[in-house]
Amino acid sequence: MSDLAIGQPVPDFSLQATAGQVFSAAGLKGKYWVVYFYPKDSTPGCTQEALDFRDLYPEFARLDAGIVGVSRDSLKSHENFKAKQGLSFELASDADETLCRLFGVIKLKKLYGKEVLGIERSTFLIDREGRLAREWRKVSVKGHAQAVLDALREIA
Repeated sequence: MSDLAIGQPVPDFSLQATAGQVFSAAGLKGKYWVVYFYPKDSTPGCTQEALDFRDLYPEFARLDAGIVGVSRDSLKSHENFKAKQGLSFELASDADETLCRLFGVIKLKKLYGKEVLGIERSTFLIDREGRLAREWRKVSVKGHAQAVLDALREIA
């Protein structure tokens, strides 16, 4: 579990992301950020979540907010997923679970009757100073991207 609480600055981190980008704590400052964690590229729920954020991306951009999706998948998997779905934002690879553990999204889950450690679908809204502003855990995909956009409108 993470010790990161609402109002606290996001601790230092750095991850490789699609399009040769680096996603880091330093890059969080100066604009709002939606950081969403998802279990796996190209699975039905994860694809729908990505498409929902993609479709609302222009609204997030108007409010000066960036979006980044994070999973344990490789950069190659992310690049393929991003291209296939026409995503307008980057995906960061957290294969060693550094950021996942920082945000406390690695949880014990059941997969085909077996307990495994995996990413619990979660989203975090970071303010312009790099502090955690809002969080959503155990996310249900339907309507979630819109709920995040509505929360951003409240604080922007």
